[in-house]
Amino acid sequence: MLSFLLIIVLSYLLGSIPTSIWVGKLFKGVDIREHGSGNAGATNTFRILGWKAGVAVSLIDVAKGFTAAYYISQIGYLTGGVLPEIVILGVTWETDVFMRLIAGAAAVGGHMYPLYAKFQGGKGVITAAGMLYGIEPISITLAILVFVIVLFSTRYVSLGSILACFSYPLFLLMLRFWFGFDIDGSLIVISATVAASIIIKHHSNIKRLIQGNENRIRSFKPAKGRLNQEQTT
Repeated sequence: MLSFLLIIVLSYLLGSIPTSIWVGKLFKGVDIREHGSGNAGATNTFRILGWKAGVAVSLIDVAKGFTAAYYISQIGYLTGGVLPEIVILGVTWETDVFMRLIAGAAAVGGHMYPLYAKFQGGKGVITAAGMLYGIEPISITLAILVFVIVLFSTRYVSLGSILACFSYPLFLLMLRFWFGFDIDGSLIVISATVAASIIIKHHSNIKRLIQGNENRIRSFKPAKGRLNQEQTT
């Protein structure tokens, strides 16, 4: 039980690192939440600070989810503890997969509601992708393909993110029941829960999409950043 709580706490604290906020303050002396969409995520970082800062934030956010799911989740084994069998509603779930999911979900929760930034974080999409790559790479790769296709066809980052999150549990179901992959039930249930929470976090984007005034990417050239352009004019 102690190992279980330690995994959750450490993963949440790791996920709580407000990458975009710290990068903005360290390199530009600005709070990213006071510019653009006001969201403390990679997309707003690309838009305001440019591609270099955006790539740095994206890589760190992916690493947060991956590290939690792939490494922190193993603390119970490293400390010599024996994690009990997971049985929920009479269904036995694979302990290792379940712990990776719990650790990754805690990191995503930390990213969305960071302790170090007054619980004002990003949407959690990139951190969730890192988490899922630490568990089952095929389905998350397919979901990322959905994101890329939607992004390039509509120029809406938010729509691509929403549809990628929606499609991910469906890909898991397809891999398990159509192609016979050994996909643990806990992965389907918890990933669907995480995906739903990310979609809910996009409620303001969904509203703007319906109203037809959501921000679109104007160009796929490396972004200079709105703040950089203002400083050079």
